Amino acid sequence: MVRYHDKEWGTPVHDDRTLFEFLILEGAQAGLAWITILRKRDNYRKAFDNFDPGLIAEYDEVKIKTLLENPGIVRNRLKVRAAVTNAQNFLDVQREHGSFDSYIWNLAGGSTQVNQFKSAFDAPANTPVSDAMCKGLKKRGFKFVGSTICYAFMQATGMVNDHEMNCFRYAELTRAE
Repeated sequence: MVRYHDKEWGTPVHDDRTLFEFLILEGAQAGLAWITILRKRDNYRKAFDNFDPGLIAEYDEVKIKTLLENPGIVRNRLKVRAAVTNAQNFLDVQREHGSFDSYIWNLAGGSTQVNQFKSAFDAPANTPVSDAMCKGLKKRGFKFVGSTICYAFMQATGMVNDHEMNCFRYAELTRAE
C-alpha cells in the first residue's frame, strides 16, 4: 500500500490501457478492501492479457470459465463478465472519441481537481462529478461503475488530488499541475 500511495495513487493517468486497468480493478474491488485487489494485481494482469481491451472484448464462455477458476483473481461471475462488457464499451468510446482518455477526463472536468483535505477521512465517497461519470458510463453500458467506484477511479488516476495537504505527494502533484 505504501509503494502504491507513494508512486502511483493520485498521479494523473492519460494512457488508455492504464485507465482501462484501473476501471476494471476498481470494479473488481467493489465490496472488498483495496489491498485485496493490489495483492492480486499481477494475477489480474496475467489473467486479463495485461488489460488489453481488444483481447478482453473477444473473451468467450471458455475463457470466462477459465477466469472463474483462477484463484489469483476475484472469482465473481458478474465482475468477470463486466470486464468483458466494459472492454467492448471501452473500444466503442475509443472509436467515437479518439481515446478513452479524452472522454473520461472530459467527464471529470478536464483537469485535476485539487482538494484540500487535512485528513483522509474528509474525502467524500462520491461527488456530483462522480455521479455524472457514473451516469455517462452506465448510459454506454458499462458495469460496476457506480458513483463510489467512479470516485475511487478518479482518485487513483489523478482526476482528483485527495492526498492530505500535509502529505508529500499532495505537494508533488500540486506542483506538477
